Amino acid sequence: MFISEIKLLGFIGLKSNGNKHYILRVLPFLLALIFVLVVGNQSLSSSPKTTEILWDTYGVPHIYGKDNQSAFQAFGWAQMQSHGNLLLHLYGQARGRAAEYWGEKYLESDHWVQTMGVPERSHSWYLAQSPKFRRYLDAFASGINAYAEKHKDLIADEVEIVLPVKGEDVLAHQMRVLNFTFIANPEEVAGVSKQQSKPGSNGWAIAPSHSENGHAMLLANPHLPWSDLFLWYEAHITAPGINAYGATLVGIPVLAIAFNDNLGWTHTVNTYDGWDNYELKLADRGYRFDGQVRAFKTKTLSLKVKQKDGTLHSQKLVVKSSIHGPVISRKDGKAVALRVVGLDQPGVLQQWWDMARSQNLTQFQAVLQRLQLPMFTVMYADREGHIMHLFNGQVPIRQQGNFEYWQGLIPGDTSKTLWSKTHPYQDLPRVIDPKSGWLQNTNDPPWTTTFPQVLNPDNYPPYMAPRGPMEFRSQRTVEMLAEDDKISFDEMVSYKHSTRMELADRLLDDLIPAARKYGSELARRSADVLSAWDRQTNADSRGAVLFAAWVDAIDFDSVFSKPWSEDSPLTTPDGLANPQSAVTTLSTVAAKVEKTYGNLDVAWGDVFRLQSGDVDLPANGGDGGLGIFRVLNFVPLSDGRFKSVSGDSYVAAIEFSQPVKAMALTSYGNATQPGLASAGDQLKLFARKQLRQVWFSHQDVLSHLAERKVF
Repeated sequence: MFISEIKLLGFIGLKSNGNKHYILRVLPFLLALIFVLVVGNQSLSSSPKTTEILWDTYGVPHIYGKDNQSAFQAFGWAQMQSHGNLLLHLYGQARGRAAEYWGEKYLESDHWVQTMGVPERSHSWYLAQSPKFRRYLDAFASGINAYAEKHKDLIADEVEIVLPVKGEDVLAHQMRVLNFTFIANPEEVAGVSKQQSKPGSNGWAIAPSHSENGHAMLLANPHLPWSDLFLWYEAHITAPGINAYGATLVGIPVLAIAFNDNLGWTHTVNTYDGWDNYELKLADRGYRFDGQVRAFKTKTLSLKVKQKDGTLHSQKLVVKSSIHGPVISRKDGKAVALRVVGLDQPGVLQQWWDMARSQNLTQFQAVLQRLQLPMFTVMYADREGHIMHLFNGQVPIRQQGNFEYWQGLIPGDTSKTLWSKTHPYQDLPRVIDPKSGWLQNTNDPPWTTTFPQVLNPDNYPPYMAPRGPMEFRSQRTVEMLAEDDKISFDEMVSYKHSTRMELADRLLDDLIPAARKYGSELARRSADVLSAWDRQTNADSRGAVLFAAWVDAIDFDSVFSKPWSEDSPLTTPDGLANPQSAVTTLSTVAAKVEKTYGNLDVAWGDVFRLQSGDVDLPANGGDGGLGIFRVLNFVPLSDGRFKSVSGDSYVAAIEFSQPVKAMALTSYGNATQPGLASAGDQLKLFARKQLRQVWFSHQDVLSHLAERKVF
């Protein structure tokens, strides 16, 4: 092929009769043609002889593997090139040796990881993998090591101590992320009761009957912190049996949210309970269980802690375990044991891999039925027009109690409260192809996935999921989906960027007249600002700052005159319980807003900012608790403004047309390594409420090629 292109160049040159200017004009185009033909010939073959990574101009790796093992190795290389320092930091923490590597500030992390048995269990998980998938994990690790060896100068000196990485490090990281962060977060476990303020997400599946073009569509939109182990990594993997595009968390060797030519899925954090704290009754150096005294299982570990002078200090960690699980220390002095699901089910990575290789709903469900993925809603759509919402998770089979009961401290002296099995796939709430033509989840319980409601909570164990209330963000998403009979792809993208505040729509009709009736001059001016406000949190929205500050100051649980009701899930709660008190709070808040920002109608984007590196842009979107679909969460800065730190992190909008159509955005960019492209370009798109086209075809990738790596 290459020789024939050289001949073509020579022929053009001869025909030009030696006209050098002519040759110089056509030469760039000919070279580009040669490059595309040569690269295309090497990459489009059904059995390519090499493996390559084609990096597009947004830093997304498109991996073309000659076989699956080579694709895993290339993916390890790609993640190191984009996030090498972060990845090695995360793997060091998953080993429970971070304090040994980087000092005492990581000691608490090591205590958690070692007490939970992550390093030891990762070895047994590694041995439990199929021989083929074990080779894939080893290949991913070898890609990490190969990049680090080739590019030592690009890896921070402090993280090189983690090298070399092994396959079981990958599993330890996965376990720490899923089982001991998402399911059992150490901060939640340390409290007496569980908190429901977990990372969030939006997910939509739209059937052909509800779409303008007659194709099923999918919207993926997780909301996670913009740092650490929560960072998404966007990628495209093609190898024998797979051609999938999506995203995964840094350090995970397979795509966790993805689509191929025929189907796709996303995840949302579901209202799921996969862990429990058991209070133990101590007796005779043991604990009571079913009328007998049992001895604790005890092991003593030695943790090393790096000192400021570089020396290592050893520290003992004594881990006691009951029949329930490891004993954790408590502030109140009680002995409490932690039980977490999924520790005997090590196949989630292979399940995700096989989900991406599935080609229809039957195959996809067969993979889901393994239930190796310990939590997360699955929202699905495909080319054949099917849509599905699965309340996925390893849900413990419990003998008693509703969802609220299991949020507290559980008696640990009886087998009546000790669960040992989880529900099979057929027990889980699931909706396929509803008459409404759409499904949604915004971290609400599964019962409100579509309207008219299909799932009846009375048909499931009372501990499966809570029964309400339906949050305002969920009500907002249902309103957008239900009110548009035929949604186009562009409309779905537009709805994704909606910053309208459902809570404002619910309360301003009471608050504004109350402020004018009961309020001071300042309250009446506030009413004027709120009346003129567009009830959105766009960068130029004026009034949103005042309203959000008022919401932050009220007692949210008691502000409504009409509480949420299962009978009216989309119109309750509603009304002000105490209008005069609400106005008093408004006056207080208004005085602070005016003093801080100089006026009451300060623009939302002047106060709330998108910041990354040198980029500082006005934000749009806000807290989902306000009923905003476009979720952003902020932390205060020293000057009275706020900086985004979590929320919309990865977005993908997919239409299963022929060919598949997709747009996406990784808000903070696709790399954290120094010297690589920062979040700037994508954050600028974020600020403009835009997604970028996904380059899924090989030709599109070549047309937007920034770098090529051949193995």
